[in-house]
Amino acid sequence: MDTVVQQGRLNMTDAEWQARCDLAALYRITDVYGWTDTINTHMTVRIADDPKCFLINNYGDLFHEITASSLVKMDLDGKVYSDDGSFNAAGFTIHSGVYKARPDVNCVMHTHTRAGTGISVLKKGLRPISQDALAVLDEVVYHEYGMPTSDEECEALGITCQKGSAVVLRNHGLLAVGATVPAALRRLYMLERACEVEIIARGLDEEPAPIDDEVVRRYGERARQQRASPDFGVSDWKAALRLIEGKGTDWRQ
Repeated sequence: MDTVVQQGRLNMTDAEWQARCDLAALYRITDVYGWTDTINTHMTVRIADDPKCFLINNYGDLFHEITASSLVKMDLDGKVYSDDGSFNAAGFTIHSGVYKARPDVNCVMHTHTRAGTGISVLKKGLRPISQDALAVLDEVVYHEYGMPTSDEECEALGITCQKGSAVVLRNHGLLAVGATVPAALRRLYMLERACEVEIIARGLDEEPAPIDDEVVRRYGERARQQRASPDFGVSDWKAALRLIEGKGTDWRQ
């Protein structure tokens, strides 16, 4: 193990270091997928052996620059445990609100992509018009826009996330949660894809081909079974890790 990694792991449990490596990789994957908004979105991971605490990006770092040791550790009340670094105030509001309301959630992802934000400004959002939409539609919920850094918004978002794990933040963007990092990534990937297809379909001078209601119902049942598995998203996660191997500096430092 190199010196940088050894220094990064001082006074840190194995669980925290693993969470740091996973989250740093997630930021790199998000960058490769093109889901960044320069420095202005955020992903977090709860620390398994210290569930009152989570990790978030150092505000100001580009996603391809993030490493395991650069992440900021903080708790659900806003106390920062890292010696240096800063965090996005709206990021704390969003992520702490979800973790407080959803003890089953260990990863939260938030994006401002063009497709996701485009759907978020529409009165009528996603429709069951694509295979991608069917993968998430039964757990999609809509959250009305509120003041990003307020206590009221923190509580309101938590309540919304109790109703669904794939969230369209009205006039804002998207949010997805998961019991694991792979689950959150897979959920957000399908939500993003569904939004992209919806945006394309709305720009065409023709009504989309309908999917039979019974097929929609049965697909939803299958999707729920897949999401209930502890292996949900793992194959996609492993593939994504292979994708970022060798791109720039190693995130595991």
